[in-house]
Amino acid sequence: MVFDTSIDDKEILLLIREGTTTEKGFRILVEKYQKRLYYHIRSLVGEHEDADDVLQNVFIKVFKNLKGFEERAELYTWLYRIATNESFTFLQNKKKKQAISMDVGDSGSVLNKIADNYFDEHQLQEKLILAIERLPEKQKAVFNLRYYDEMSYDEISSVLGTSVGALKASYHHAVKKIEDFIKGIEYY
Repeated sequence: MVFDTSIDDKEILLLIREGTTTEKGFRILVEKYQKRLYYHIRSLVGEHEDADDVLQNVFIKVFKNLKGFEERAELYTWLYRIATNESFTFLQNKKKKQAISMDVGDSGSVLNKIADNYFDEHQLQEKLILAIERLPEKQKAVFNLRYYDEMSYDEISSVLGTSVGALKASYHHAVKKIEDFIKGIEYY
């Protein structure tokens, strides 16, 4: 069943909180935001399978906590915050597992991204992906939210819980690192 995803967030919240329409409201929420959240998560974690797993965890967490959502922030920034935090948690756990296993056989998520059909294999696109992948997690998140998701600094501040000034600095540093990498100047 396809739902009308043009329903505004306040109406979705009313449906969810009604009790008899909770399932319908949640399905509308998922349909409205799953694609945007998927690509945001994918830009942070790298691989399709990992992004799917994280997205599923995000919606489980959202479902469990949605009735307590106090609307101090916009619904979509709250969702992005959960998605970002879940992505960071996933990446931290993945690093711990890699450190324990010491498995060096993985060629890296960047190469998987480039070979993936969802991404353009043009040389500049490949360099951009590689450059973004090398950014520290916070700079990567700020860059992706600002550049790809076209969020304002105020919205990103709500998602990441960081001051606007710090976000502007992070974005500036990320852009500089990406430009240097594309020009062939290593930033490590």
